[in-house]
Order: sequence, then C-alpha cells, then structure tokens
Amino acid sequence: MSPSPRNGDQLRGYVIPIGGAEERTGSMRVLRRFVKLCGGRRARIVIIPTASNLLDTGDRYIEIFNKIGVVDAVSLPIRERADADRAEYIEQLDSATGIFITGGNQLRLSTILGGTLVAQKVRRLNAAGVHVAGTSAGAAIMPEHMIAGGSMGLSPQADGVNLAPGLGLTNAIIIDQHFSQRDRLGRLLTAVSYNPFLLGVGIDEDTAIFIPPDRVFVVEGSGSVTIIDPEHLSYSSMDRAKKNESLSLLDLKLHILSRGCHFDIHERTPYPPKKRGRK
Repeated sequence: MSPSPRNGDQLRGYVIPIGGAEERTGSMRVLRRFVKLCGGRRARIVIIPTASNLLDTGDRYIEIFNKIGVVDAVSLPIRERADADRAEYIEQLDSATGIFITGGNQLRLSTILGGTLVAQKVRRLNAAGVHVAGTSAGAAIMPEHMIAGGSMGLSPQADGVNLAPGLGLTNAIIIDQHFSQRDRLGRLLTAVSYNPFLLGVGIDEDTAIFIPPDRVFVVEGSGSVTIIDPEHLSYSSMDRAKKNESLSLLDLKLHILSRGCHFDIHERTPYPPKKRGRK
C-alpha cells in the first residue's frame, strides 16, 4: 500500500510515529509538538482508538488533548470492520487538522481498518495536508510494511519477525516501537533483511520522529531513534538461513539519533541538531 497521490501543489501532512508510552503529563513534548502542528487551540484532533481493547482509551486521549489546550477533540469508536465504513466517521475525519492513532494491538488495526473507507480517508487526508500521528501500534501500522510481531534480542534470526500490510503513509521506512525498552534490535534487523530497500527505524518510548513533506525528519522526546541503513549491504544470509538460525548481514550502517537530530530519508543522511541538510 503506497501513499495516496498529492493533489496538485498541495503539501502532504506530517507523518509522526511515536514509540509508545509518550509523556501524558508535565512537558508532554511529543504531544504538544503534534498539537502545535495541527493548529494549537484551533486544532481539530480525531482519535482512532481501534488498536486498544480498553473502551475508555479514546476518552482518555480527549482529556489529554484538552489539557494541552485543544478544544475540539473527538474519538471514533471503531471496534468492528463495519464501523470503519460508517459515513458519520468519514465526515468527522473530513474536518480534522490532525489524526491520532492510539496504541494497543497492531493486528487489530490492520484487520479492522485494512481496506476500509476510514483507512482510505486517512491516506487521502494525509496527502491533502492533514497531519497523522500514531503511538506504539499506531506507529507500527503507518508504513507500507508493518512489523506485527517477532522475537526479542540483539541478533537477527530467520523467522525472527512477522510482517503484515500497513496503512501505507510512507513506503520508505519500516518502524518498530518500544525499541530499546523491549530489546527489538534483532527483529528490526530481520525485517530490513527481507527488503533492503527500506530504512529500519526503531523508536524508543516517549520519542517520536516528525516526518515533513520533504522527508527530512526531526527527533523529539526523551529517548533515541535507531536507524538501520542497508543501502550498501554487501551480503545477507537470509535466502539460505534455516528457521531460528542467526543471520549474517554485512556492511550495514547504523545511526543513533536523540532529540533535535535530523535525518534525510531520501539522501539517507543524518544531521546533528541545528545542522539539518535541506536543499
């Protein structure tokens, strides 16, 4: 699933994957930055809590956004596929300046939203300039390819990751979340080995990347972001590895970025704070 085409000269909205467990009291840097992008007090945030099994997830995020100063925040209680084709929910999305996808189980997201009118609308709105943020499972589903599960640990292994189709808001990266906290380097490396075209992006908790239309993203939050760049991969044993066997991946490049660092997805180039590479 690729991003929806732009309409004329309209700039795309930001895509904002959050590694989960974002700060919801105090400074709330990640959420406040998202709200500011969406219009501050004039923002209209539509929350999609589908990934969560908790019935109050949407209401809790409404309260959080209200605390930040957003007057107009609503939640769409999409719990079954039929809900994701309801005309009134499409109408709610049409007036959004920002869309927020909560955490939970990313397979609930893909099986309930995949191919529905809501999923199509989110892609089209993002192409039309609406900003889309997602935390935890909501971050994992943003790319074309979604990490649905896998093993923990530092070493990549054959069959060490399960993939599923994502929303397709970007087709240049694959995302893993709760990254350092849940020891997910091995499964992100395995995911990258399946398709070395993709950049692997591992996002820590309370950390996000803000991807603008020019795809030079900035890191926000208290943790770090791990970038695995396989552009110059010279050898992979993935095609011959047996189940649970460790993989060989030669000439990978790895970057660790913290708050304020930038990364140019197109040029595959990192920049320290205040030295981002824009043409």
